[in-house]
Amino acid sequence: MTISDRIFEKLQEKGMTQKQFAAETGIPESTVSDWRKKSTNPASDKILIICKVLNVTPEWLLSGIDADGNRSKPIDYYIVDKNSDQGKLIETYNNLSGRDKIYLLGYLEAFKNMQDK
Repeated sequence: MTISDRIFEKLQEKGMTQKQFAAETGIPESTVSDWRKKSTNPASDKILIICKVLNVTPEWLLSGIDADGNRSKPIDYYIVDKNSDQGKLIETYNNLSGRDKIYLLGYLEAFKNMQDK
């Protein structure tokens, strides 16, 4: 199965039209249509936005392997929108000094432990 096959499979599963998908990804509808008609795949710079809109991992889109599948190891990272709360947190963390990163991780661990009680 190709990348475009997986995209159309997921669109059908979600009940999403090519037009809706094109609008949400910013990819021209004619390009999406060409993937089906010409059996081509999306350009690499479109993979992450496609994954976000379809709520799938790049591994699944590129290979068909699920995170919990038998053919791959579990995913050990997240894909996060930069404008989300999580994305802003990561950006802030990345802008901290090394010492401040250690402090923040300590504070988070202490806060987590308080919540677990």
